[in-house]
Amino acid sequence: RYIAPRTAADAALPPFSGAVQVGKTLYLSGDIGVDANNKVPDTAEAEARLLLDNIQKTLQTAGFTMDDLVFVQVFCSDVKHYDAFNRVYRSYFKREFPARAFIGAGTLLFNARFEMQGIAVQR
Repeated sequence: RYIAPRTAADAALPPFSGAVQVGKTLYLSGDIGVDANNKVPDTAEAEARLLLDNIQKTLQTAGFTMDDLVFVQVFCSDVKHYDAFNRVYRSYFKREFPARAFIGAGTLLFNARFEMQGIAVQR
């Protein structure tokens, strides 16, 4: 099952679906924390919150929660934002944190600070 699916007919949109569910596993595409005009918030914390809200909405659309995440990769334009990201990230989970990689990645789309992708399994 595809969440926010896209096909070749959607030529004006980037060529990927928001997530794909296979059985009880959901594979989330990379997402960034920009507003409707593709603008990055002024602070790393505001951007992290917007990014995590986007991830949470995708999960909820598929019937999952943040606590169903088992693995995430966070790409960061500058690892100096590590602590700011973690301050916000911690508040999105009620149970154990997923396994995670936090990767210094250089320039990201729209000059975002963070991009995150993940895998969730329904508990």
